[in-house]
Amino acid sequence: MTRFLVVLTDVRPPDGAGRDERTSPERRRQVVGANSREAADRIAGAFMALGMVRAGRQRVKVIAVGRRPRHPAF
Repeated sequence: MTRFLVVLTDVRPPDGAGRDERTSPERRRQVVGANSREAADRIAGAFMALGMVRAGRQRVKVIAVGRRPRHPAF
């Protein structure tokens, strides 16, 4: 089963070197797990209604975790 994480992060000011979330991720404010994409989208929608997100100071990300391969290996 594919699980999803909905992550609320602070927006980092641009540093000119580009954005690489693997080496320097944005600071997380809230992380919520969901069992379906629909549930994750509803949670993300609620986060997007927050004033800090609407003002561009925070960002909402939906991340799929634990995806199953499309073609099972036999």
